[in-house]
Amino acid sequence: MAGADAAGLVAGYLLDAVLGDPRRFHPVAGFGSAAGALERRVYRPDRRSGAAFAALAVGGPALLGLAAARATRRHKIARATLVAAATWTVLGGRTLRRESRIMAGHLDHGDLPAARERLSHLCGRDPSTLDAPELARATVESVAENTSDAVVAPLIWGGVFGLPGLLAYRAANTLDAMVGHRSSRYARFGTAAARLDDALNLVPSRLTGLLTIAVSPVVGGSPRETLRVWRRDRNDHPSPNAGQCESAMAGALGVRLGGRNVYFGRSEVRPFLGDGPHPSGVHLRRAARVSGAVGLAATAIAAALALTRRTRP
Repeated sequence: MAGADAAGLVAGYLLDAVLGDPRRFHPVAGFGSAAGALERRVYRPDRRSGAAFAALAVGGPALLGLAAARATRRHKIARATLVAAATWTVLGGRTLRRESRIMAGHLDHGDLPAARERLSHLCGRDPSTLDAPELARATVESVAENTSDAVVAPLIWGGVFGLPGLLAYRAANTLDAMVGHRSSRYARFGTAAARLDDALNLVPSRLTGLLTIAVSPVVGGSPRETLRVWRRDRNDHPSPNAGQCESAMAGALGVRLGGRNVYFGRSEVRPFLGDGPHPSGVHLRRAARVSGAVGLAATAIAAALALTRRTRP
């Protein structure tokens, strides 16, 4: 079934590239609703309850994927169709690139109210006091990080484990967005979900950084300079993974990222990544091109991983 999985991954990537996220009845949204209902039943302000919640919420989709893979192990077309549908569902590349270009248009026209309102489509920062350079920085950082989270990581886990890998990764990443952030409610309960997401993104985030270095010429960047910035700055970020992607993107675009990030109710000061000016609208379009090129390369790698995988359900 390796060939069917590889074909499904490529087809799913193409579906996302052409159609973007499903407009109605998105399975990830349905999973989020189910996970929210489960959280309300098992929530306790401690790590043990959070670990049980993460195990149930991620284990369910993984078992579903395993059952579907076994049911289609002798039906190549059905397997390829399922993998394509799952891949399309879990990827977010086209949406990510579209949001970056929409934000660039708002900034080019000086429409700060529209840009501030649009930022919520990309990240959870408080945009109320952000000026154009800070809105552009937030967008570039979100595109860089989400290229790993929403494109490279699901593809790689799909290449390694097929359907179970695709579904389990997206479940874990969704849980991190739901409960993995710092707050009084999730300080302990969300620890397991946050650490699981960090672990699953360790390899994909570094691959994203390396691929960003490789494709930097598509926006006029220098692989040598991008590599220099990545090696110097990648471990300065407080996240074990985000710095890998953001430093490479900063190097590819020739801009400086980092600084003070304001969220709703808290703020963080991040080290500077990269050299050069603050990003602007033109850099958002270039970031989208880099993200697209990285996604295309990751698809080829994922398909190769699927083809070289030993036959299993």
